Amino acid sequence: MYIAEAHPEDEWQMDSNKKEQLVFNQPKVFEERRELAKVLVDRLGYRVPLAIDSLDNRADKSFAAWPERIYVLAPGGRVAYKGGMGPFGFEPDEAETALAKVIPAS
Repeated sequence: MYIAEAHPEDEWQMDSNKKEQLVFNQPKVFEERRELAKVLVDRLGYRVPLAIDSLDNRADKSFAAWPERIYVLAPGGRVAYKGGMGPFGFEPDEAETALAKVIPAS
């Protein structure tokens, strides 16, 4: 889920974003957020299906997603795994185990 820009130019910027030329303002309309999500896909090679949070940040608020977090949702929307705050709280092996339980290998 693409949520609000974590380090927008018009709020709090990081030197690494400037160096990598990934500097954007916080979107004010949904189309701007959609365009920034395309940057993630096109420039950074993100290859997982991507949803985009609404401008009222409903998903971010519901899942405490900022700055980043790994969730695995089971069919019907039940939370099967809630990871720690990223990036330091990520436990990829735990997330993979939870995902395997939700989507068994064929």
